[in-house]
Amino acid sequence: MSLDLRYFKEYRRRIGFTNQQTTKSYLSAKDIVADVDFQYVEKLIARLREIYEHLNSAIHESVRHKDFADFAKHAIDVPYERIKREGLIGNLNNQGRRPEQVLFNWLRGYAATEFIRPAIAYVFEVDPMSIESIGDDDFSSQETFKRTPRADLKVREGRDSLRLEVQSGFQDINDVKQHKWLEARRHLAETGHHTVCVHCDFYSGQVAFIRLSAIPENDVHWITRQQMEGQTVFNISQNRFSWGLINKPPLFDELELD
Repeated sequence: MSLDLRYFKEYRRRIGFTNQQTTKSYLSAKDIVADVDFQYVEKLIARLREIYEHLNSAIHESVRHKDFADFAKHAIDVPYERIKREGLIGNLNNQGRRPEQVLFNWLRGYAATEFIRPAIAYVFEVDPMSIESIGDDDFSSQETFKRTPRADLKVREGRDSLRLEVQSGFQDINDVKQHKWLEARRHLAETGHHTVCVHCDFYSGQVAFIRLSAIPENDVHWITRQQMEGQTVFNISQNRFSWGLINKPPLFDELELD
C-alpha cells in the first residue's frame, strides 16, 4: 500500500515544516546565508582600480582620463559605497557565484562604460557632457538593482538619435546576447532609430562597433554558447574590430557599419 499526500504533509509537520520548499531549503542548508567577506571585497575593489589604471595608461592619450583618481572615485568608489550602504551585496546572486564576485563583475562592467565615454565622444563627435545615460542599472535599492536589455547611452537627439550598448570583455570571449539584439530590433521598429554595440575587448585591447539592429536573423555568427548556460549569442568575428585601444580612435564616418 503506497503512502498518500496526507502522510507526507504530516511527516513534514513533525520535523517542523509546513511546505515542501522550506523543507528542501533546510535540509540542503540553502537557507543559511554566508556573511559577506568585506576583506575579500576590498581586495577586489583594489584590483578593479589597478585594472583601470593599467587600461588608462595603455589607451591612446587623446581619450585618456587625465585625472584618473577622479575617474576611479566616480566610476568605482561611489557606486561601491552606495551598494554597500544599501546592503545589497549579500543578496547578489548569479548561477551560484559568490556575491563578492558578482559585485566585482558588475562594477567592472559599470566602470567600463564610464571609462570609454571620452572615446565615444570622440568617435561620434559630440560633447562628452551631452552623452546621456539611459540604461536601467540602479543601485539605490534591492528592487531597482537590475540589468535589462535597454541600451546604456544615447549620443544624439531628434532625427539622428542613436543608442549605444556598451559591452566589456576580459576573457577573450566576444559575444552579444540575443536579448540585446531583440531589444535593438524592437527599438528600431518603434522609433526608426538604430542601436550600435560598442564592444570593448580589454583582454586583447580592441573595440568593435556593430549596428545591432542590422544583424540578420540568419547570420552564421549566431551560436549556442555552452559557457553561458546554452544561451544564443552573436559571436563577434575579428574583422568587426576596427579600433586598437593604443591607437587614436576612428571617427564614426570612418567606421564600416552594416
